[in-house]
Amino acid sequence: MIGRVAGRLEYKASDHVLIDVKGVGYVVYVSDRVMAGLPAPGGAVALYTDLLVREDLLQLFGFTTLVEKEWHRLLMSVQGIGAKASMAILGALGADGVGRAIALGDWAAVATAKGVGPKTAKKAILELKDKAHSVMAMAGTGASPTPADAGSDDVLEPIEVAAPTSGAAQSEALSALGNLGYGPSEATQAVAQAAGEDPEADTATLIRAALKLLAPKG
Repeated sequence: MIGRVAGRLEYKASDHVLIDVKGVGYVVYVSDRVMAGLPAPGGAVALYTDLLVREDLLQLFGFTTLVEKEWHRLLMSVQGIGAKASMAILGALGADGVGRAIALGDWAAVATAKGVGPKTAKKAILELKDKAHSVMAMAGTGASPTPADAGSDDVLEPIEVAAPTSGAAQSEALSALGNLGYGPSEATQAVAQAAGEDPEADTATLIRAALKLLAPKG
């Protein structure tokens, strides 16, 4: 299993890139969102990867965070969602957006991805709604790949790849709500809704907003 590729970006195509790792070129398929964040050819790049193995095909898919990679793997577990559809969903919503959509049951957001219809989107929501909290909690690890020397005489300047503040804040808020006795599903839904209403909210703000949402009505 190839879990990470780091080296020099040789070229960009419409849906994939070629990364030179010490003289070996790896073709890595990426979403539109990941593609937009990559440097120009010649720059240093590092991506977490997932290897798709079929009888007549080997394909690498690249992600900027482990959370994004995990969502890809979970989306692929849903019947009717292949690698192409999964990358389209991640490209349209991003890792945080996928988590919020699934936690809130927002199948319409999932269906905005190219090639994903309402029926498939609803199926993804149904099958993954109980898994959203575990993936969202991974955001607090801040795991992002760091570009390494590509093996040439040129010194490659490292690219700073920071974990999204919103993802870490959501993870910390989920943990806090869990410590307060709230179940994973209800905590995830409340945090996702709070984060959707205020994407820049810090941990304390998310906890307060989530608690208001979880408070008994009436």
